[in-house]
Amino acid sequence: MNDTVLVVNAGSSSIKFALYPVEGNWKTGVIFRGQIEGIGHVPRFHAWRHDGTALATPVPSGNGRFAHAEALALLLDWLQDSMQGCRLVGAGHRVVHGGEDYATPVLIDEKVIRTLESLIPLARLHEPYELAAILAIMKLDPGIPQVACFDTAFHRTQPPMAQLFALPREFNAAGVKRYGFHGLSYEYIAAVLPEYLGTNADGRVVVAHLGAGASMCAMRARTSVATTMGFTALEGLMMGTRSGALDPGVLLYLIQEKGMSPQEVNDLLYNRSGLLGVSGLSADMRVLLAADHPHAREAVALFVYRACRELGSLAAALGGLDALVFTGGIGEHAAEIRARVCEQSAWLGIDLDASANARGAACITRKRARASAWVIPTNEEIVIARQTCQVLAPRPQRRVEAAAPAAR
Repeated sequence: MNDTVLVVNAGSSSIKFALYPVEGNWKTGVIFRGQIEGIGHVPRFHAWRHDGTALATPVPSGNGRFAHAEALALLLDWLQDSMQGCRLVGAGHRVVHGGEDYATPVLIDEKVIRTLESLIPLARLHEPYELAAILAIMKLDPGIPQVACFDTAFHRTQPPMAQLFALPREFNAAGVKRYGFHGLSYEYIAAVLPEYLGTNADGRVVVAHLGAGASMCAMRARTSVATTMGFTALEGLMMGTRSGALDPGVLLYLIQEKGMSPQEVNDLLYNRSGLLGVSGLSADMRVLLAADHPHAREAVALFVYRACRELGSLAAALGGLDALVFTGGIGEHAAEIRARVCEQSAWLGIDLDASANARGAACITRKRARASAWVIPTNEEIVIARQTCQVLAPRPQRRVEAAAPAAR
């Protein structure tokens, strides 16, 4: 009988999940993964084995409108029927914001829930839905131990100066500081860096997690030294629909002179800016790269410009640059973006190998380059699974046995 943990990544309209074994190398493959889409509307349930084979999944019944609680109930019922020779011993959740309290994953109890509720204003796009999933499982099956794995935790190693805003001290004491995000992704990259960089893995490395949400992290000895996101996931790089760094005076102007409400400004910065706002066409980099439109070209150029500026800033924080790593949806798949960032950052010692970049090689710089550049796929769910296993290791294991999954 194999012990397993369920990995849950809950968003506003979908829940991604995966089942991982407890024993063995933490990098061994997933047993199966899937997602429930269309939460709040007409839900769709999909799941696949580790080899990509589709599994038979339930067709949601009723009026077709599922909240997170109903989606989790459907998932837990399906798991009971889909786990051959497995027992579920816990669930691990991606939680975007852990604030100052959590620098490591934590077993969820009522105190943790109250703390996470207090952090909702700092991560409104994520924290409410992650909490909804936690509370749903707690109500549906209180016997399942749950672990919160935080996107902010990886950055708690940063020096105090990197976390400080130039505001009166009472605001810093109240928790207004730079937290940083995408920590689960950065933790994965930090763990596998020696496989790619060898002894240089502990050098001055900048990791660029580029996707719909985008940030960069400066690492030394594979720990976070500085990062582009700050108090919230709005700061730093231009993103799919988020503005990135913005003069605070712009916000004052929008509120005082344009009469916009805080809710309207929130919607503007989170949902109508970034690639979508500048291009007026799409938040999808693939669409913009293929579009023959000046606004699309300008949006792409601005994305690259902001990435290069932040790279220079992070290299300054490190005192130089030994390696640049691209990851995330854009970082892993958009060769043109990688090429433009590398070419515009040649002053840092990056010497792009255009052929290697075009074919998606792991190393995309020439051997003579003073600073190497790499493409390393990230895997946040593996980190969540590993952290969950570590937290639950001393606990007695809860058994939930079920039958074999049927291929569709």
